[in-house]
This record gives sequence, C-alpha cells and structure tokens, in this order.
Amino acid sequence: MDSLTQETLCKIQSVVIDQIRKEPVKSVDYITERISYEDFFVKYLLPNRPCLLSSYVTAEWRSVKEWVKEDGQPNLDFLASNFGDALVPVADCNKVQYYAQPKTDMKLVNYIEYWKNHISKGHKSKEGCLYLKDWHFVHVFTEYQAYETPVYFTSDWLNEFWDLRSDRTDDDYRFVYMGPKGSWTPFHADVFRSFSWSANICGRKKWLLFPPGEERHLKDHLGNLPYDVTSCELHDGKKYPNYKNACQPFEVVQEAGEVIFVPSGWHHQVYNLEDTISINHNWLNGCNIDIMWEFLQQELCTIQKSISDCIDMEGWHNQCQLIMKASTGIDYAEFFLFLHIIASHRLQLLRRCSRQMSEQVVLKSSDLDQLTRDNTHDDHSVSKLDYEHTKSLEGCETVSGKLPTTENIKSLCEDDTSTRLLSGTFESMAIKEISACQRLPDSSQESVWHAVFDIDQVKKILECLMKNEEFQELESSVLCDDPKQIYRNICDALNEYLL
Repeated sequence: MDSLTQETLCKIQSVVIDQIRKEPVKSVDYITERISYEDFFVKYLLPNRPCLLSSYVTAEWRSVKEWVKEDGQPNLDFLASNFGDALVPVADCNKVQYYAQPKTDMKLVNYIEYWKNHISKGHKSKEGCLYLKDWHFVHVFTEYQAYETPVYFTSDWLNEFWDLRSDRTDDDYRFVYMGPKGSWTPFHADVFRSFSWSANICGRKKWLLFPPGEERHLKDHLGNLPYDVTSCELHDGKKYPNYKNACQPFEVVQEAGEVIFVPSGWHHQVYNLEDTISINHNWLNGCNIDIMWEFLQQELCTIQKSISDCIDMEGWHNQCQLIMKASTGIDYAEFFLFLHIIASHRLQLLRRCSRQMSEQVVLKSSDLDQLTRDNTHDDHSVSKLDYEHTKSLEGCETVSGKLPTTENIKSLCEDDTSTRLLSGTFESMAIKEISACQRLPDSSQESVWHAVFDIDQVKKILECLMKNEEFQELESSVLCDDPKQIYRNICDALNEYLL
C-alpha cells in the first residue's frame, strides 16, 4: 500500500525538497531486495533520483508468464492469437518527422507478421525497423490483468485524473511497447515532466539518462534539443556551442524482468538491445507536481514569446492558452481542475476517516452498561460509571489529527471506578475497537497521512497558481470552481488535522 507514517510526514515537512534534489547523483542504484514504500518515497521519489529494481517486482505478472517463451523470447503467437485484432500505433525508427518518429496504425496481427519476418531476415527486413509504442493496452483489454503496478508507483495522480475524463475514454498514460532488436526512442523528457517507470517483460534495453539541467548544454544555437544525443553532429562547436560542457550520461542496461524508475525532467534516449516487450507508465504525484507546474509556466512563456507581435489583439491570453492546450496537452484551467480533483479525493478520505472514528471510537452507553453487568461482582459492585472520559472521545477525529491509540483508551482508567472496568472483557474490547478504527475501509492510518501530504502539496501549488498573472486573466466561466473556496477548504482540513 502507498502509505506514509506521521513520523515520516513530519520529517518531510522539515526538509527543503529543492535542496535534496540538488544533491549530485553519482550512480543509479540497483535494488535487489524488497524495500518499503516509505524508504522508496524518501530515497528516490522526493529527491528525484533514478533507480533500477530487480525482477522480484515482476516475477508473478501474468504478462511475464504468458507473453514470454521458455527461451526468453517474445511469445508472438500468443500475442497474435489473443490480441491480434487490436489496432496499434507503430513508429518507423528510420524516419524523422518534426523531431519524432512518424507513426501509423496497424492491426497487431500484421505487426507480429512483420516482426517475425524481420527476425528471419536478421533484423534487416525491407520494411526497416518498426516499433510498436504507446499502445493503450489496459484501456483496450480491461479484463486482462497483464501486470500489477508496483507499490512504489501507485500514488499516480495523472492516471487517477485521466481515468475520470469523459472526453478521453480511450486515453491514459499506461502503455505497452514492443519492438525488435535495434528499435529505439529519440532523446526526450517525459510528458508534463512526469515520472515514468518501465518494466521489461522480456528482452533488454539500454538507457542514456541526463540529470535535469544538463539538457541546456545539448541545445543547438537555435535552442533546439538534439533528435539523437549520440549523433556526431553534437561535436560541431558552431551548431552545438555548449556541448563541451555537458556531462556524460548515466548508462543503464535493463535486463528482462527489471523495472527502471526515471525521475522528473531526466532527459533520456532508449535502445532495445534485443527483441523486447515493456510496460510503461507516466505518472505524477505530490513529489513532482511542482516540477509539472514549473514546466507549464515555461511552456506558456515560450508560446507568449512566439506570438508576442499579436499581444494587442483581443483575447490574446485565451489564444495563448488554446495553443498551450494543443501543443502541451493541458492548459491552466485544466491544470486547476486536475488539482481540484486530486484534492477532493483526499479530502473525502479524511472525512470518511473522521466518520469511521466517530462511529467506532465513541463507546455507546448500552455497551458500557453491558460491560458493567459482565464485570460486576458481589464484593465489588459498580453502581455508577464516570462517562466524562468517554465523552472526551467524541471529538476524536482523524481530520483533527488526534488519532487515538490504545493509550487513549486506557486513559479512561485513571480513577478507581474505571480501573475496575479495565479487566478481561473491557480491555480486550477497547483495544479491538481502536484497532478496527485504525483499519479504515480501503485505506489505513498511514494512507491518511499520505493524503495529508498530497493535500499540502496541492495547497502550495494552488497558492502559486492563484498569484499567477496568466491564471488571473482566465474568465471564471472556464474554471470548474472558485479557486479561493477550494483553497480555504484545503487550509481548513489541514489546520484541523495537523494542529
């Protein structure tokens, strides 16, 4: 479960995330044994550091068992017979169009036929190197559970939001990639500067990873990034004047079954060293939402500069937002909707937690009466109970931050009367009640603290958004709700929970 303890949350609040992100990465860690979600969160998500997870993560996946033959090669016949009618996007690795590989759609069964022929020709067929990429497999085959998202990547705001969109029912940021030896993906950083993870179902990949900021040394004299970061062109000092200042990339070879975590803003280029199938997600959460916000501001600034000669035209700001939506995939109004949805889900969790606390912690009078009868003896009769201690629990809600523990229950027993009750049945019942309270439906106390972290991160970005001049230029009619009211709701919830 993607969960955080209160102790970890307090530690997080005491550090400056920007500072730990600036600590230099000396190597890409290889994780061979299971680590906790909290450890991964602190060591890799927050500091935005890459790592490679060994095959223990994928060992039980259905796709690993059914899509791969015993010799480790792709089970192309299984794929064709089970998914062959699906329409898939296929890129031509031998062509360049607008700094990307042009794509066409074809049926999977036809792509499999090409792939078999390409292998038989020593990976040198006349069609060239074709790469099936960005296939929304999960959306098409909803009942086929090819994999389970690793726990470290389950706090996924991007797909949480996209799954709710009625206008994009065939879209998400979960992909399957399949390609022959030699297929590759050009130099890029991921959409919205999101995190990504990629699991090799079979085959091997080589990754070239550049830390954030290094890409500025790789731009040409016009400010364009290279299509192929290994091209000899980069040694042309006139065209790439800053290339000499660029660091060497981290080179990672990813084996079958392994999962790589690519942090936000790490530009990369990827090669399939063998016939390879992989599953990939792009995702965002509270650890990198600020990076997305910074990226959106930069994108809008670039657009504004490109049409600055039209700044006096009516509706110029709206036009900039339209161009941004078309080129980037999201505008400021939708970004606000995104924040609103994410915060709303987590506020609902806190409220549900609060209700559970109220229902389960407050001991009813009838229960206490029954306990009194069960624990009354001839020589130690209890004729009166002190209910004041019990009443004090009525305000004990998770939204106020006063999470009860077994010690809270035992505090009822500070006087002689309640001490008599703290024997046998009462003590076991009290501990059982509080344990049930802390095991919330579809959540846990730790996931509640994760929700608090998430809401606090949304609050910080919302503060910046409301102060942003371009956001202020938006008409209220294009916004899903009143930003100030949403902000107040978030602040009220955090204040109650954290005080």
